[in-house]
Amino acid sequence: MKRTVSQTSYRVLLCDLRSDQLLDVIPVQGLALDDYIGKTGSMSATIPVPNAVLAERIRTAVQPGRTAVWVERGREIWWGGILWTARVASSTRGELSVQIQAATFDSYLDHRMLTDTKAATGVDQYDIVRGLLDYVQTTVGGDIGITYDGTLSGVLRDRTYSRYDLPRVRDLINQLGAVEGGFEWRVAAYRDPESGRRIKALQLGSPIRTGTSEIVLDHPGPVLSYTWPIDATVQATAWQCRGASDNSNQAAESHPIVSELLVDDGAIAAGWPRLDGSSDYSTVITQSVLEAHARADHDRARAPLTIPEITVRMDGSITPALLGATIRLRIRDLWWPETLDQRYRIVGLAITPPERGRAETARLYLEA
Repeated sequence: MKRTVSQTSYRVLLCDLRSDQLLDVIPVQGLALDDYIGKTGSMSATIPVPNAVLAERIRTAVQPGRTAVWVERGREIWWGGILWTARVASSTRGELSVQIQAATFDSYLDHRMLTDTKAATGVDQYDIVRGLLDYVQTTVGGDIGITYDGTLSGVLRDRTYSRYDLPRVRDLINQLGAVEGGFEWRVAAYRDPESGRRIKALQLGSPIRTGTSEIVLDHPGPVLSYTWPIDATVQATAWQCRGASDNSNQAAESHPIVSELLVDDGAIAAGWPRLDGSSDYSTVITQSVLEAHARADHDRARAPLTIPEITVRMDGSITPALLGATIRLRIRDLWWPETLDQRYRIVGLAITPPERGRAETARLYLEA
């Protein structure tokens, strides 16, 4: 999901990742942003280098791996993340530019490994996540200022994470959330309305939901267009998970533990073909945990993947804060002559700025 935005309304702030001290505000071109529930968002832009003074500023502020990027729209923070790559390019006419790419703050956990064994017995799954984040941020040089609250999920888990597996912390959180009765998570970026500080906040939800009032969108009407992809390549009517290898008997050949084979007998009786699916959890050593993963994965794979996209007119209410909000979508046309009238959750958002008389629009990515 990309949103290309007007340069006159947006500012790109470059800050020190650990202290969040402002380094510079540098003009960019071709700014594009992703924001999504369930995966890392991205940002890309090109910085023109017209003179030696700006070149020196860029060399100082643009340091991949240690520079934070915040994107402001007006006084609001619309995106925040870590600068990971920069590429200096010279054209045939000698014009210089620097192309930068960043990813949302959750990407930091892709670059942190668990180097100590950690165990939790009967611990709320949200507390396990917060414990992993504490582990990351209490190591020397590891605190990048991600905050969290004390909300509980009410779901208790038993987990043991071995340092010998050298697991990535992001993978551990993703696996914990992907189990039956699991959760969604992201690191939201925004400005605190009272202090004005830039905030990186861990969000946890089962699922993540925001907003208190329902938005109603109609086509024809505010909904200008839509696309409705249906993808059965990820559908499965039978599922099995594979876990870690069982090395309890050193004299015998080791094999991974496997879950029970789950078959959707109702779908097959209704005429669906047998479609096999599987997933691997190489660090899962407990049979009950593997079975919970299998049930969750099978539930997600029972139906074709559908993520509708609708394009609507911008009316001043479309912001990244809508991620997780519910809309009521009503469509009446040749495809839905009896009128589609369903509620969907917004899981992604993209903005198209006005251009040559074209009105500014927003693209929303939806989940049933």
